[in-house]
Amino acid sequence: ELILGIGGIRALRLLGIEAEVYHCNEGHAAFIGLERIREYVTEENLSFEEAKEVVRASSLFTTHTPVPAGHDAFTEEMLRPYFSHYPDRLKVSWDMLMALGKTNVCDPRQKFSMSFLAANLSQEINGVSKLHGQVSRDILNPLWPGYLPQESHVDYVTNGVHYPTWTAIEWKEVHERLFGPEFATHRYDKKCFENVLQVSDSDVWNICNKLREKLIDRLIHSLSGTKNVPEFYSPKEVVTIRESLNKDILTIGFARRFATYKRAHLLFSNLDRLDKIINNPNMPVQFLFAGKAHPHDKAGQDLIRRIIEVSRMPNFIGKILFLPNYNMELAKRLIQGVDVWMNTPTRPLEASGTSGEKAAMNGVMHFSVLDGWWVEGYREGAGWALPEGRTYENQAYQDELDATTIYHMLENEIVPLFYNRDTRGIPAGWVNHIKNTMAFVAGNFTTNRMMQDYETKFYEPLAKRHEAMVRDHYALAREMAFWKRRIEREWDSVEVLEYTHPNDSKDILTPGTESVSRIKLYLGTLSAEDIGVEMVITRLTKDGETVIDEIHPYEPEEVSNGQVTYVCRLTPQTAGSYYLASRIYAYNSKMPHRQDFALVKWL
Repeated sequence: ELILGIGGIRALRLLGIEAEVYHCNEGHAAFIGLERIREYVTEENLSFEEAKEVVRASSLFTTHTPVPAGHDAFTEEMLRPYFSHYPDRLKVSWDMLMALGKTNVCDPRQKFSMSFLAANLSQEINGVSKLHGQVSRDILNPLWPGYLPQESHVDYVTNGVHYPTWTAIEWKEVHERLFGPEFATHRYDKKCFENVLQVSDSDVWNICNKLREKLIDRLIHSLSGTKNVPEFYSPKEVVTIRESLNKDILTIGFARRFATYKRAHLLFSNLDRLDKIINNPNMPVQFLFAGKAHPHDKAGQDLIRRIIEVSRMPNFIGKILFLPNYNMELAKRLIQGVDVWMNTPTRPLEASGTSGEKAAMNGVMHFSVLDGWWVEGYREGAGWALPEGRTYENQAYQDELDATTIYHMLENEIVPLFYNRDTRGIPAGWVNHIKNTMAFVAGNFTTNRMMQDYETKFYEPLAKRHEAMVRDHYALAREMAFWKRRIEREWDSVEVLEYTHPNDSKDILTPGTESVSRIKLYLGTLSAEDIGVEMVITRLTKDGETVIDEIHPYEPEEVSNGQVTYVCRLTPQTAGSYYLASRIYAYNSKMPHRQDFALVKWL
C-alpha cells in the first residue's frame, strides 16, 4: 500500500503526469492523499491544513466492498517504522497524522483505518451500486458523529462492464446492424439496446444455441488434451464428463471469486432435490462452476472442494462440473455460452457483482439475490430474483430458506420456461426473457454509462473545486483552512443560554397549528454567519431504525453582545408519533456539503 499510494504518485511525477482530480479506488490506495499533501507542504509552502483543503477538493474515494478484507487497518506499532518521519515532512504531530485514520485518536488500541484515511482526504465518496452506497454510508458514518447515515454525502455509481470485451461476436454483429453508426464509437444512448426487440425469435434462439454449442465443444475439447485436464477428476471420470456434457440442455453458470458470503454451497443444501432437477429425463439441467479463492481463505477453498466432491458423485458426474484455471478467457466463454447466470450472495455483502452484467450483454438471464447491481437491474420478465427481505437473523436458517427458494424457482419457473417449445421448437417465453434482458437491462450497465456518471457526478465538480482552490496562489484553500481552525478553536465556547422547545413537556402538537421554538446562544467570537441551527424531526421505522422526516431551520431573530436568539416556527402537517430535537452546526456557504467539516451539537 505504501508502494501503491506514495510510490504511485512519485511514479506519475517521474512520468511528467499531473492531474486535477485523483480517484482513490479502495482504501488500499489512500496514501496518495498523504503524498500529495507532502508535495504541497514542501513544494508550495502550504500548511498541512491548507494542503489538505486542496487535496480533499480534488479527490474521490470509491469503496468497492463492505467485507472487512477491503478495509485494511493497522496498529500504530506497525505504522511507526514506515511513517515515523512523515509528521516532520507534513509539519504536524504524530497524533494529527493518526487522526486521519481514526475516530478516536486518544485510544491507542484503535487501529488506523485505510478506508477512514481515504474518506478523510476525499471530498467525495461513492459506493459501486445504489444499495452499496447505502451500506457505505453506514460503514463510514462514525466519521461524522451527529449526522445520520441518510444525511451522508456518500453517493454511488453502479459499476458497468466493457461491452466490446465481453460481448460475443455473434451478438455484436446483430447490434451493429440494429443500433446505428454511433454504436461503433460507444457514445450511444442506452435506449438503442431496445432495438433488440426487433430481432426475430428464431434468430435469437439460433444465436443462443450456437453460443452454447461453442462453449460445450470447447469444454469437451479441453478435456481431450493433456494440458487442461483437471487433476481432481480421474481418467474414467473425465471420459464420463466428456460423454455427458450436452449442448442442447439448459446450462447454468456460476463463476466468481469463492468467498464465503457468495454462498456457492446453497445449491448443494438438498442433494436429493438437486438430483431430481438435474436428472429430469424430460427437462435436464447442467451446472458449470469456475473460480478461485484467496490462498489464505480456507473457507473459500473448502467451498471449491465441496463443489468438486459433489461433482464426482455418480448422479452428478458430467452434470455438475468444476472448471479449473479460471481466467478471463474462460470467463468470456462462460458468460457468452450459458443460458442462466446464477448468483447467491448474502445480502447486502455483494457491492456490485459485474459478472452478471457481462452475462446480460449476451442475453444470458440473471438468477440472483436482490443484491449489488441486481437491485437496480432486475425487472420481471428479464431474469429472476429471490425475495428482497431477510426472514431470519440466524444465517443458517436464512441459507436454508434461500436454498429452498432456489430449488422451487428452478423447478417451477426457470426449467419449464426453457423447455416449453412452440411448434417451431422455439421456447418463445424464454426468448422473450432474452430480449428483455438485452433491451432493458444490459444497456444500463455499460462502462460508457458508468464513466458518464463519474464525469457528471464527481470528476467535473471536483475539477472545478480544484481550480477554485489553487486560484490566486491557493487563496481559497488558505481561507477555508483558517476558517475551520477558528471555528474548531471556538466551538466549545458556544453555549446554550435559553431553549424553549415544544417537545419539552411532551405536548401534543396539532396538525395545522403553529408551534414556536426559541434558542438563545452565546457565540463568543463567532458570528451568526458561522453557525446553522435547525430542528430535526425523526421517527422510528418498524425495524427500530431512526429516520429523518423533516428538517426546519431556525432563523436569527435578535443579535446582541455575542448572543443570538434563533426562532423556528413549525406547523405540523401529518399526525403520528415523532421525535423533535434541535442541533447547531458549523456553516460556510463555500463547503460542498456538511460532512466537509462535521462539527455538530445536539441540544
